[in-house]
Amino acid sequence: MALFRLGPDPIFPPPHLAEPEGLLAIGGDLSADRLLAAYRHGVFPWYETGGPILWWSPDPRLVLFPSELRVSRRLRRTLRSDRFEIRYDTSFAQVIRACAETPREHEDGTWITTEMQAAYIRLHKLGHAHCMEAWRDGALVGGVYGVLVGRCFCGESMFHTETDASKVALVALVERLEADGVGFIDCQVKSEHLLRLGAREIPRDEFLMHLAGGLQDAPQAVTHTSGNGRRTGSIFSYTSSRLLSRKRNG
Repeated sequence: MALFRLGPDPIFPPPHLAEPEGLLAIGGDLSADRLLAAYRHGVFPWYETGGPILWWSPDPRLVLFPSELRVSRRLRRTLRSDRFEIRYDTSFAQVIRACAETPREHEDGTWITTEMQAAYIRLHKLGHAHCMEAWRDGALVGGVYGVLVGRCFCGESMFHTETDASKVALVALVERLEADGVGFIDCQVKSEHLLRLGAREIPRDEFLMHLAGGLQDAPQAVTHTSGNGRRTGSIFSYTSSRLLSRKRNG
């Protein structure tokens, strides 16, 4: 199957024409219009420094539905504690930079290039990209960021420098998205870490159906205000009854 080369307009070929591993197209740019068109089309960029921009739409697709979030006993204890302070959208550039620079096991370098960082910071300033942050003693120790399109949050990356910090940020993000009526989080590709938190793979066609439905019935505008000062104990008070009733162990 031929690989599509993108032109100057933010237009993508149908996702079902992707290669078996999910690669759909090459080239283009990281303008806000193209990135938003990609996410609304079920496509995302993923490439290495020095290489061309590659666009992907894998099959199956990893997604996390808020009602299926799985919280382990240890994480529940962390949520009950006041170990972390949770903030929303207060340090987006710092979060994405930390996602790029924090070392990861079995990974060399990062796909979050400086060009990618600049592009998503632009999306954030336009109100489309958001992050949830975990702080401790005035230092950012964990976080997650992504792009909101309709009622779908397209998760891009997360990081932690202290145990459970990224998980706490994800739980807080799921809580906020669910309150805003967001139907699911696109986790893109299979990850054992996210599978343990309740994410699951679904066929690409099913994912695209959920995405299209979320774009159709999305509100005209969803107001997202930045905030800080919530301790993890307060997060648990909002979510504990719903999470504990599922009888799931991590």
